[in-house]
Amino acid sequence: MIDGNQTVISQFFLMGLPIPPEHQHLFYALFLAMYLTTVLGNLIIIILILLDSHLHTPMYLFLSNLSFSDLCFSSVTMPKLLQNMQSQDPSIPYAGCLAQIYFFLFFGDLGNFLLVAMAYDRYVAICFPLHYTSIMNPKLCVSLVVLSWVLTTFHAMLHTLLMARLSFCEDKVIPHYFCDMSTLLKLACSNIHDNELAIYILGGPIVVLPFLLIIVSYAKVVSFIFKVPSLHGVRKAFSTCGSHLSVVSLFYGPVIGLYLCPSANNSAVKETVLSLMYTMVTPMLNPFIYSLRNRDVKGALERVVCKKQIPSFL
Repeated sequence: MIDGNQTVISQFFLMGLPIPPEHQHLFYALFLAMYLTTVLGNLIIIILILLDSHLHTPMYLFLSNLSFSDLCFSSVTMPKLLQNMQSQDPSIPYAGCLAQIYFFLFFGDLGNFLLVAMAYDRYVAICFPLHYTSIMNPKLCVSLVVLSWVLTTFHAMLHTLLMARLSFCEDKVIPHYFCDMSTLLKLACSNIHDNELAIYILGGPIVVLPFLLIIVSYAKVVSFIFKVPSLHGVRKAFSTCGSHLSVVSLFYGPVIGLYLCPSANNSAVKETVLSLMYTMVTPMLNPFIYSLRNRDVKGALERVVCKKQIPSFL
């Protein structure tokens, strides 16, 4: 980092949310309740899948990883937001900002890849039900999960290392409630060409390609469904895919609205609302979508609760 209009940055200041001071306590209570709901809901899903042998299937292997990813993704931004809402010092250390960028990218990308794996699982389950067990064998499922973790590790590390090379101007105020990479790049005084190049080159394979793969897989599923002669078969197929499609819509909707729309059309309020959608609302709703629409999860909850009640009664 250089002298002049550049300085050594030891910390940044997060502007936070555009909330009037008189409403701070109300929104703090709301966000705290949403975050606790997110943690509790996703932990319940993970614990149920671990404890109930009926859920030891490929779909629930992916779901347990997605729940862990959602829990961590929300935890990257929400505790710091809640702390800053109660504090008069909304600062974040430089190293803490880089760490937030890394884990934000990591768990965001991980959820992205897991949704692709789940879409492929549903495609095989509906279009090739007789061959499902042989196609979605344990080796393939574990390989898909490991590949997701490895790819996200390298992608997040690359962007974080490129960000660590930058020099920043004296303006240390980040107009956001977390260290968003695109927002932070606007504060840089050094050349950000490498950063932008990495975003453009990797943006397709990491975000757009998985989304297109999900669209293609469900296009094939829908095409197959309408070839099913029985109404019961159609209902069962839609029931099988309903939860996952809801999660995909919640995940990609705000991301597309925020990052694929022209930045000139994105007001600060719009960016904040859409960011809250995919960092807070989506991770909170996912467990409810899978539990309320899924008989397997509800059955697992009943079995686990009954097992706990019977020994205590005896």
